[in-house]
Amino acid sequence: MYRKQKSILLVLFVLATAILVGCSGDMKQREEPLVVETMRVEKPQPQQVVSAPQVSATKLLAHIQRLNFTRYTPAERSRTRNYITTELKKLGWKPKLEKFTDGVNIFAERQGTNKAGGAILVAAHYDTVFISPGADDNASGVAVVLEIARLLGSQPTPRTLQLAFFDREEAGLLGSKAFVTNKAHLQNLHGVIVMDMVGFTCYTAGCQKYPVGLPVTPPSDKGDFLAVVGDAEHLPLLSSFHNTQKSENLPPVLTLPIPLKGLLTPDVLRSDHAPFWYQGVGAVLVTDTANLRTPHYHQPSDVPGTIDRSFLTGAAQVVVNATVSLLETISPKS
Repeated sequence: MYRKQKSILLVLFVLATAILVGCSGDMKQREEPLVVETMRVEKPQPQQVVSAPQVSATKLLAHIQRLNFTRYTPAERSRTRNYITTELKKLGWKPKLEKFTDGVNIFAERQGTNKAGGAILVAAHYDTVFISPGADDNASGVAVVLEIARLLGSQPTPRTLQLAFFDREEAGLLGSKAFVTNKAHLQNLHGVIVMDMVGFTCYTAGCQKYPVGLPVTPPSDKGDFLAVVGDAEHLPLLSSFHNTQKSENLPPVLTLPIPLKGLLTPDVLRSDHAPFWYQGVGAVLVTDTANLRTPHYHQPSDVPGTIDRSFLTGAAQVVVNATVSLLETISPKS
């Protein structure tokens, strides 16, 4: 995630009224009133869903192992792009390299059967900070996008499936900002799913952190849930993460609708979903809450051995289920 303190979920457990949020560019404290719509923490429930293919834990972890190196320098990021594009080509995709001033994004798409149905984009950033191999941040997200490429690349759906791997997120969301400047990418785009850190859990009491002075009691002090942060103007995107198969193997899902495109909550704008919000495109961030949970955030210790296999697999399945639901369902609003 973005190099500035990734407190994107400091407002995770605000239930409806007002909260004082401490945040700034350098993380100094200030007070701002915030009104947030109702959010939910729940097990995914069955609601007339289309059957989704099952993810492979082995393949997910293999990608993370093969990306077990820092992806910061131009040479390291080029090596990463070679790996991603090679994997996509093996799966029948035709990835394109899209250069911008400070880096290179990767883009690929599989056309849908309904030209009027628009597209759903699934994305993750592939770069790291200079000292970290970034197993969770963000090889975990890259692995899930590659698994979606494998599972859904040849599966016909009404909507078009697009994939993006963003460069230079850690330098200030540069890849996603460059991506949205290409207006062709935004045409008929009905939703974006961005994954940034989806592989770490903690189960001991108190391991999940929260804002100081939170005026409500959090439902859990354990970091065993998957958080989905979305723009309140595009609630069907958030709803798609609950329209999924019920399974005890899937982690609880917490959904948080953010009003006013994050104007009052800038800490939720520190990943690659934010540039889409500014363009009026619905986007969600799927995350394990980053530094509010993991001690390995932006550290050399963010290695494959710290990834929770079961949680990563369940998180990936939640995303696959939501993606299939969005690809299959065409409605006036997305």
